[in-house]
Amino acid sequence: MASRSASAVADRSALDEERARGLAARQLVAGVKRIPERPRLGARLREFGDREVRRILVGDYEIRYEVAERDVFVLRIFHTREDR
Repeated sequence: MASRSASAVADRSALDEERARGLAARQLVAGVKRIPERPRLGARLREFGDREVRRILVGDYEIRYEVAERDVFVLRIFHTREDR
């Protein structure tokens, strides 16, 4: 009985993790899609000098992107707890 209960807990935990990853992915996609509408909304990162590199936070993730004339380029997406 205990092993069946442990298995059910493990299955539930895996399902919860999968749902959380799906939610994070949907939030990131939505965040990236919003950037072209208001590209200068994100905070400018001065360490990039003349390049207009900005960042926005989406949940536990940071999206860094560059505004270049009429184009926007996503440079990197990473978890805010990541050692970078």
